[in-house]
Amino acid sequence: MSVAPETGISVEELRLAARNHAMLLEALRWPITPVGLHYLLTHYDVPLVDPTSWRLELVGAVERPLSFTLDELRARPAVELAATMECAGNGRALLEPRPISQPWLTGAVGTGLWRGAELAPLLAEAVPAGSAVEVVFAGLDRGVEGEVEQRYERSLSLDEATSAGCVLAYELNGAPLPPQHGFPLRLVVPGWYGMTNVKWLSQITVVEEPFDGYQVANGYRVRQSEDEEGRPVTRMRPRSLMVPPGMPEFMTRERIVDRGEVELEGRAWSGRAPIVRVEVSVDDRGTWALCLFQAYALKGDGANVRTYAEETRKAFEEQLRAAANDAQRHAELGVALAYLGRKEEAIGEGERAVALAPISKDSSVGPYFQHQLVRIYMLVGEPEKALDQLEPLLKVPYVLSPAWLKIDPNFDPLRANPRFQKLVAGK
Repeated sequence: MSVAPETGISVEELRLAARNHAMLLEALRWPITPVGLHYLLTHYDVPLVDPTSWRLELVGAVERPLSFTLDELRARPAVELAATMECAGNGRALLEPRPISQPWLTGAVGTGLWRGAELAPLLAEAVPAGSAVEVVFAGLDRGVEGEVEQRYERSLSLDEATSAGCVLAYELNGAPLPPQHGFPLRLVVPGWYGMTNVKWLSQITVVEEPFDGYQVANGYRVRQSEDEEGRPVTRMRPRSLMVPPGMPEFMTRERIVDRGEVELEGRAWSGRAPIVRVEVSVDDRGTWALCLFQAYALKGDGANVRTYAEETRKAFEEQLRAAANDAQRHAELGVALAYLGRKEEAIGEGERAVALAPISKDSSVGPYFQHQLVRIYMLVGEPEKALDQLEPLLKVPYVLSPAWLKIDPNFDPLRANPRFQKLVAGK
């Protein structure tokens, strides 16, 4: 991907911007993005597909090649998941220098309710060869990119394809996929950037060598210069957006806000680990303590962990004097105390949070507090107690899943535990 000169947006980029569209930031108010507001990027042309003649072929290095009609896929056991997709190029137009492509600002994201058939059972039925290493997904859309004529194709490792919760989706938000979102079938890979979720899916090929198609070997790679080979783009990095407060000025979109209290709302997402908390600073980063000490913990910076965990402890203890039954503050105080090595106090705060809002009484926030108790037990060296709390969490609707456990570094203290390994394997 070449870099833009300093002369502004080109006609070609404007043409792309007119074809594709971002999500309006005010649409963050909806937990599930309305279909017409979900971001959209179409690489080539939207194909016209006859659903009566369309088939999905599963071929390649397998013992049993398979072929499915749309009705046959719909007749299989269905799953439904809410998945956030973000374009890997989100924010590209704000970079300096600016890569030349679709000139996204910040709204290339959306959350859909996707319904379809699980991919893993189909692959199991086909029986991949022992030498298989990747699975290639091909759409019906064709075009030229980087002077290469191609159909849009992306690959996943065989392990990711079978364990990441992939879905072959034929519905979006309770209705058949619209043409622009991949009718009749698209791949949905939870947690990965949008380019992996191949639209107009028609062929799945199991291969014995790493796939080197354009969209993997050339496109969607992180580079510091045009000459670098770069590294592949995979899972979404943590990110958040805020609903713009007040009302906009038409041309500049600058916000006009009344004096007084202003409610801030927005959403955060990540493909690397569950989002457990979002902090907003309105005093020049004076209230970032909780985020900071957890970030330093992942970096192994013990000195800063203690500094910011102590600040968090003081702040939350003060807040609990005014609101003694605030389960969220008890849970987060427990995490801070655990980082400070104050084991019994940490466990007590975590257990208090769970008692105030148990899953049995509050299925919306109860799992979050039990998740924090799991973290506390891990931090204070009680792995079996952590697993006692974790096992039932995987049986209720919540962000944790075997795929999450596999990638979330916060669970590293449990990696060697056989009980945890069974959970990661989905057993």
